[in-house]
Amino acid sequence: MKTVAVGTNNEAKIAAVRAVLSEKEYRIVSLEVPSGVSAQPLSDEETRLGAIGRAKRALEAAEADIGIGLEGGVTKIDGQWWLCNWGALADRNGVVVAAAGARLALPPDVGTGIEAGRELGDVMEAYTGRRNVRRKEGAVGVLTNGRVDRSAMFSHIVELLAGQYEWLCQNGSFHV
Repeated sequence: MKTVAVGTNNEAKIAAVRAVLSEKEYRIVSLEVPSGVSAQPLSDEETRLGAIGRAKRALEAAEADIGIGLEGGVTKIDGQWWLCNWGALADRNGVVVAAAGARLALPPDVGTGIEAGRELGDVMEAYTGRRNVRRKEGAVGVLTNGRVDRSAMFSHIVELLAGQYEWLCQNGSFHV
């Protein structure tokens, strides 16, 4: 049985990994590791690097077979702030794959909070009057009226990671 280390203690992200990877085939452990980027990533590039950093650090810290990092961030496109999400999977052989998820435009008031230096989770709590948005439905859950929550969004990314990794194991690796 392979050990998969998830580089977070966020239940929505752990649930995403558990939804995709069978606990009959994998032993899933979670641990908080640093992303190596700012607490609020402000671009696709920074968010992607944070996911890769978490995957590699989780792999090493847990002495696992596979590390998974899931990172939420924001990015500015044509003057508009957007939600962005990235995931990465790293293994002991040096294989690293990455994938991005949903993009949603953030309301202008939320963008103003981001520009003031606040984290998206804190801004969304103030915007909605709800607590623990980042650990529950996430901004995506709020902005899709509950149709897609944070765990479901990250599950899609984990599916992309698992599929890429399986394909690479069968066909040879490349670097991201």
